[in-house]
Amino acid sequence: MSALFLRLVPSFGVIALFYALFASNWIARQDFGTERMKEIAGYIRQGAMAFMSREYGVLAIFVGIVALLLGISNASSNESHALVALSFVVGAGCSALSGFVGMRVATLANVRTASAARTGLAKALGVAFVGGSVMGMSVVGLGILGLSGLFLLYLALFGIDLTSVPANLQDPMLVETKRVLTILAGFSLGASSIALFARVVVVSIPKRPMLAPTWWARSRRASPKMTHATPL
Repeated sequence: MSALFLRLVPSFGVIALFYALFASNWIARQDFGTERMKEIAGYIRQGAMAFMSREYGVLAIFVGIVALLLGISNASSNESHALVALSFVVGAGCSALSGFVGMRVATLANVRTASAARTGLAKALGVAFVGGSVMGMSVVGLGILGLSGLFLLYLALFGIDLTSVPANLQDPMLVETKRVLTILAGFSLGASSIALFARVVVVSIPKRPMLAPTWWARSRRASPKMTHATPL
């Protein structure tokens, strides 16, 4: 395996994060509609971020306890290592950060999608799609960056050279490589743990902007006093 290729892998994660940054800035520049729409969106955003802060505070305790248990239980293992705790924490951190970014952008995109829907569904779909893609690209970017970064770190710590050809299946390099892959499994465990607890709010939030035009139409049908000339 080319050493240059291994070192290039994290750059793909950086590219994904650059896209997420560009898309979030583009969303922020879109029209938010009337002042009333902006006010309501502000309440939604404030409540969502308050919930995220409270939830992540509880999850931080969970991550700390599980990481400690993983480190202790794998410290004396020949097939793993106490570093699995580090992998778990980094995975949980990447998952939590992508959820936080997704929530911030989703609460920005909701009102802008509703505003765009007033002029046409095509424009609203564009805003909703870009808003949802920020969460997706954040997950991909942080996942690649975190996992590849840990992999390169562990290769260096365990003295593994993947560019050399092993002599046989019992070659120490193959044994240590398998051990590194076992340690890296902690990353997916940490990321999945956060996603499991935050799934309802964090993972589904990017889909909400696509529902904004529907909410807009239903609110007008539900209230006979609301007309097309009535500001929200």
